[in-house]
Amino acid sequence: MAGYKSGRMAADIQRIISGNIRQLKDPRINSSMLTIVRCEVSGDGSYCKVFVSSFDGYEAAKNAVKGFESASGFLKREISNVLHLRKCPELKFIPDDSAEHSARINSLLKEVLPDEAEEKDGDESEETNG
Repeated sequence: MAGYKSGRMAADIQRIISGNIRQLKDPRINSSMLTIVRCEVSGDGSYCKVFVSSFDGYEAAKNAVKGFESASGFLKREISNVLHLRKCPELKFIPDDSAEHSARINSLLKEVLPDEAEEKDGDESEETNG
């Protein structure tokens, strides 16, 4: 039963942090396209790992983590106000390269399969014209 509650809390924390990214004034956070990939809350709810990814690469994610760490007080206050928590979990921000990795895989697939993409585009244009 504890896993269900921590999973729900992790999803809520991810949603709250993602919603408040644009309210943060730190240039390290607003300078690049950021994604909160996932959150992991400990079983007792005292710690939360927040995985941050950037489309600009791993170095931008590491830089954004420093900005999130400086804004952690504001984010903890928002989380505790929205979720009505007596004790908000301690936020630990971790850089992640999953967005960059998925973009690299997508470009590799486009290189390997360019003919199929062109055929699909050609089929769709024939259907709309014919």
